[in-house]
Amino acid sequence: MAGLYIHIPFCESRCIYCGFYSTTSLKLRDDYTDALCREMQMRPAKAALGSNETIETIYLGGGTPSQLNGSQLNQIFSAIRKNYTLAENMEITMECNPDDVTGDFCETLKQLPVNRISMGAQTFSNERLHFLHRRHNAGEVEEAVDRLRNIGIRNISIDLMFGFPEESLSQWMSDIRHAIQLDVEHISAYSLMYEEGTPLYHMLKQGKISEIDEETSRKMYEALIDQLTEAGYEHYEISNFARPGFRSRHNSSYWHEVPYIGLGAAAHSYRRKPEVMRSWNEADIHKYIQTITEGRTEQEHEILNKETRYNDLITTALRTIDGITLEDIKKEFGDSFYRTLMTEADKHIARQLMVIKDGHLALTRKGLYISDDIMSDFMLV
Repeated sequence: MAGLYIHIPFCESRCIYCGFYSTTSLKLRDDYTDALCREMQMRPAKAALGSNETIETIYLGGGTPSQLNGSQLNQIFSAIRKNYTLAENMEITMECNPDDVTGDFCETLKQLPVNRISMGAQTFSNERLHFLHRRHNAGEVEEAVDRLRNIGIRNISIDLMFGFPEESLSQWMSDIRHAIQLDVEHISAYSLMYEEGTPLYHMLKQGKISEIDEETSRKMYEALIDQLTEAGYEHYEISNFARPGFRSRHNSSYWHEVPYIGLGAAAHSYRRKPEVMRSWNEADIHKYIQTITEGRTEQEHEILNKETRYNDLITTALRTIDGITLEDIKKEFGDSFYRTLMTEADKHIARQLMVIKDGHLALTRKGLYISDDIMSDFMLV
């Protein structure tokens, strides 16, 4: 089994915090769609993954995939069906902006096999949405959920952010309550990040805004876990919460070393046969369209040695409630790696930051908030 990720880089406008590759050149949508479909022909599963894997999950991310029209989206899914073997009962996710979920857009969705929608709500404060340069307002999130329910979408995820400059704990609690009231199946929540190169980062460096203090950030994360678990959500990954049976299957594949094909500008792929390898397309839509149109793919790649694969496992599997399967460490990496892992793990277990249960090494709730520090202790130089 494998996943398929399709990067749709178009945005009507850019948010100040976003570090993902995107463009506001909407006039390129037709050419880009043609290039995506051509890339599928050039990179079937055998070529991209080293074996004829069946595609089990599809994820249209961005950017803003809901900026494509019905003709373009239907063209993409037609090409997927022509070029890949698809599993039954697939999870097919599409990212959307709440304000894009109009009546016309929902009519388009009814023509597509999409059965899961991921929306960037971010906050239910219009003031904070304006600060982020988001296009939607708070009321449009609820309207979008209602419209999606009316056309039969029964798997909806929303993204939330916390830790805005000068945001209070009570304001964050209000956002959590709003999210719970929407009764969506999945919630992803992230602390506001100041990624280098973004307008938000420059505002911070220029002293126009200040980060919230560490203690407030910790309390916000604790409140998030308390409120969502009390409301019946499973905290299955550091930043992700789901109703029972509604974990993100596609994102879970990233955390559990399932191979995947990435299509489009800046998209990444991961294969395990005949060697373990990461590859990625150039983050330049003009060069991407040109090379594909000329019948070429220009991907950079990295063959992963055992140490790199071990480090990757630490930084992905430890994010999840399942943690690391200890028996797999022995089988995949050998006794020396296992001993190194357990030597470090014992220190954190003694501090109640980690636990071993049913043959899995995982972070405790106490360890979740400082997960980055803990993971760095396991990394091989």
